[in-house]
This record gives sequence, C-alpha cells and structure tokens, in this order.
Amino acid sequence: MSKHGYSIDQLMELAGLSVAESIAKEYPKGRVLVCIGPGNNGGDGLVAARHLCHFGYQPSLYYPKQPAKDLYKNLLLQCKNHNIPEVDDLVAAVGNSDLVVDAIFGFSFKGATRPPFDKALDILRAADTPVVSVDIPSGWDVELGDISGVGLNPDMLVSLTAPKLSAKLFKGRYHYLGGRFVPPNMAKELNIPDYPGYSQSVRLH
Repeated sequence: MSKHGYSIDQLMELAGLSVAESIAKEYPKGRVLVCIGPGNNGGDGLVAARHLCHFGYQPSLYYPKQPAKDLYKNLLLQCKNHNIPEVDDLVAAVGNSDLVVDAIFGFSFKGATRPPFDKALDILRAADTPVVSVDIPSGWDVELGDISGVGLNPDMLVSLTAPKLSAKLFKGRYHYLGGRFVPPNMAKELNIPDYPGYSQSVRLH
C-alpha cells in the first residue's frame, strides 16, 4: 500500500482498530490476551490491544520477542501508558483470559515455527479459550492453509485489506474484513464489499 501514499504506521493503526472493532461486535467485554509476534502482524495486535482498552476490555500482552525498531517500541510504550500488562506465563495467561487474539504470524509466514512460538501455538491449540486471528491464523500457509498441522483454528478471523486464499478454509464462526483504507479502484479490482456506514469492519460470514 506504500505506492498509494500510506505509511506502515498508518496501516497498522487502521488495521488494529478494525480488529478491535470486530471483536467488540461479537464478544462481551472481558479479559483479552493479545499474543504478539515480531513482525507487522504483531504491530496490528499492539494497536488492537490499545483500542480494546478504550472499548472497555481488559487486554494483556504476551510479547516474547520484541523488535528493536522504533515503530514497535512506540506501540509498546503506548500500551504501557494505557496500563496494559505484559505476561510471561502463557499457560496461566490463557487460562485467566476470556479471549485470545492471535497476532503472531501474518501472511508472509513460511516454513517451520521457531521457539518460543512453536510452543505458544501448541498451548493455544490445546486451550478452550476462543481465538481471534489477525489476517491469517498463525501457522497457516497464506494460500494452502494449515498444511503443517501446527496452525491455529480460530473462532474469528479478521482478514485485512482483502481475504487471503487460505481464508476459504476457515471454519470458525465469524469472518470479518478490516482495514478500510483501500482506494476505490483497488477495492473494485479486489471485489471488496461495501463497509456499512462509518464502520471499520464488515462481517463476511
């Protein structure tokens, strides 16, 4: 989207807001554990956590690998300034949460999962707590889905910009599209549905 004049922090802000809004449309206020990866997907998760706080939820962060880039440092500082705590014990944190946001890996994920995220995915798959995945379930191939058998099976998927090919394999209850920043010509080309009113997300099924 950079060729359209957007900066990465703009895109993250709009994407994270759409994730938080999608959650607010379907889940009651409660404790939300946001699992953050080291890339752009994690940045979307940090933004979503901040907006969830404003929406009246109680977010916390599992963020084991924190990049040195100022963009991510600033996003984390914003969360800290909103008194959003970080947690280290993922098993306990999942058990104490009403909802988990999967912002670990995005559409560029390839190959095997590496520590500490391999064990994190095992923990999240084994838990009964519902999961909301950002753009693509962590562990999935962007086109072929969970070909490795280690990916998550979320209750909600929030696709960003446009649904990825693997979204056709999503079996959860709620599929939303977020990221209301696509120029009209591109939206027509991608067959993006109209967003209702001033909403930042639209339910696909």
